[in-house]
Amino acid sequence: MNWRVSFYSAELQEEILWLPAGLVARFLRYAERMEVYGPDLGMPHTRAMGEGLFELRLKAVEGIARVLYCTLVGRRVVMLHQFRQEIREDSFERSEDRTEANERGERCGTL
Repeated sequence: MNWRVSFYSAELQEEILWLPAGLVARFLRYAERMEVYGPDLGMPHTRAMGEGLFELRLKAVEGIARVLYCTLVGRRVVMLHQFRQEIREDSFERSEDRTEANERGERCGTL
């Protein structure tokens, strides 16, 4: 049985599709893999962040982006929040991004 990938909102889906082409291509490729293999693609593609929150790690010529997501009963993956990462390798996680994703996950009933 395959997994189903969805978005928290139409706005989020639009934000992701407005990322630079290389990042969108990576997102689509990884989302397709998630539908077949599940939400844990392993490093460097995905990472568990704790409390039921995960990140999809996108890297392309245009830069780095993250899409935070959670899983729901019934083999569902819900994309919660996206942001472009600054080039600095030492600090990618902004607390406001994690807070926003946690709030959306709580509304989905997972966190």
